Amino acid sequence: MAKVSSDVPDGPDPATVLPDPFSSDEAERVRALWQGLGLPGLIDVHTHFMPKPVMDKVWAYFDSAGPLIGREWPITYRADEDVRAAALQDFGVRAYSSLVYPHKPDMAEWLNGWAADFAASHPDCLHTATFYPEESATDYVSTAIQRGTRVFKCHIQVGDFSPMDSLLDGVWSQIADSQVPVIIHCGSGPAPGTHTGPEPIAALLHRFPSLPLIVAHMGTPEYVEFLDLADRYPNVRLDTTMSFTDFAEADAPYPKDALPRLRDLGDRILFGSDFPNIPHPYAHALEAIERLDLGDDWVRGVLYGNASRLFGVG
Repeated sequence: MAKVSSDVPDGPDPATVLPDPFSSDEAERVRALWQGLGLPGLIDVHTHFMPKPVMDKVWAYFDSAGPLIGREWPITYRADEDVRAAALQDFGVRAYSSLVYPHKPDMAEWLNGWAADFAASHPDCLHTATFYPEESATDYVSTAIQRGTRVFKCHIQVGDFSPMDSLLDGVWSQIADSQVPVIIHCGSGPAPGTHTGPEPIAALLHRFPSLPLIVAHMGTPEYVEFLDLADRYPNVRLDTTMSFTDFAEADAPYPKDALPRLRDLGDRILFGSDFPNIPHPYAHALEAIERLDLGDDWVRGVLYGNASRLFGVG
């Protein structure tokens, strides 16, 4: 990934780090941002709620600065599940996801069951599901769609599989037919995987051009290539997760000359935070979007309107 000049900090600006990110002051800071835009709240399409043993392992991986991370990455919102869910409510998040993802076979169906139960007990959570290239994938994805899944998560990097794996043919076909959006981590950030990058997604879209893909993290660091795919395929969207923040800009700055294209695609950009696994306060992700200076209407669409239309919220 490209590096920026040495006067950009290696991590989040210390001035943005609050002593207690769960404090009422932080909630008020977040609420003031969306209230100032005249919005009814926020929609965060990229949040993680997982079974506790899985979340604990994810946090342990972040704590170790594992090879997919490669740098210190503090978990700002490390807390019990009920505390995390309450924090989103305090922030004024009106809908969020419970993005789960498998890293091996015989895991996705179990995660889908857990996520269905989580959504049933958390009305603001968009019922989320996932999949992995395995013989059973077509059947359990069919079941998830029939049971009301509203968004899928696909993690090419962690799962270490090709989206063109023939075991996923039936999955992609059903998703194209049902138009249930898929948040897909397919960019090569924070570290490249065997199957990451725009080329496999271009091949996938060539075969299934109507797929409703939401490219996570704006496709970091292949920002321009994923903008090209969004230009070519009207059902491709991008989420802002971690992008534009001080932490992300230190390693993979968003190209300034691409901002006009980002403005033009404004109705297909969705706000995502990566909560709780973020190395900065929640408000900083919102401030990073505002400081792009693409206009209040653009920000309103990103923080609420675009996802509201896509998921029928509000």
